Amino acid sequence: MDYYQVLGVAREASDEDIKKAYRKLVFEHHPDRNPHKADADERIREINAAYEIVGDPEKRKSYDRLSWGDEPRATAVDPEIILKEMEQKLFDEGRKELFAILMQNVARVKDELTVIRARTIQAQGYDSFFEPVVQARAYEIMDNLVTEDINGRMQRLVEVATEMLVSQGITKRGNEGGIRSLRARLEEGFHKGRVHGFASALELFYERR
Repeated sequence: MDYYQVLGVAREASDEDIKKAYRKLVFEHHPDRNPHKADADERIREINAAYEIVGDPEKRKSYDRLSWGDEPRATAVDPEIILKEMEQKLFDEGRKELFAILMQNVARVKDELTVIRARTIQAQGYDSFFEPVVQARAYEIMDNLVTEDINGRMQRLVEVATEMLVSQGITKRGNEGGIRSLRARLEEGFHKGRVHGFASALELFYERR
């Protein structure tokens, strides 16, 4: 579902134009004005779902970032493939985020390499870029690397991604347990991306001794 298409506006539409389009559609399609239309309730739900995302400036930015584009899929696609595509998008967002954070603090990268080198030698007797130790350290200090604002951005991306997948039928809109499980899976994908970004940044500066 393309939310801009649902509201009948272009992706370049202003916030005010989107609001006007939403109000017009609600007036035209509200079930109270269309008691004989069997799909009136479904139509108004689509309109409200679309406006909930693109009518909010922050959610709209996230939607535009995560959107698959304007072209509809030509054939039916396995829901698991759609879900994995979204997980990959969020993984990439998390990876780029942590990599950028550490590239702005090279001293911290070198401090982390010192810790990891000592733990690696203790674990296996010699120095190497030992992925299990690197990943364990990433999870250990992640809360110290990301700010509340950065985590807020992640939550917005996950929220919009979840709504997009619900609209694709990955889980039913009223299935609260399914939606929570979906959101948790997307968050985990983002966190794994952060860990990968941490490892990528450290590997750039790693020198075996």
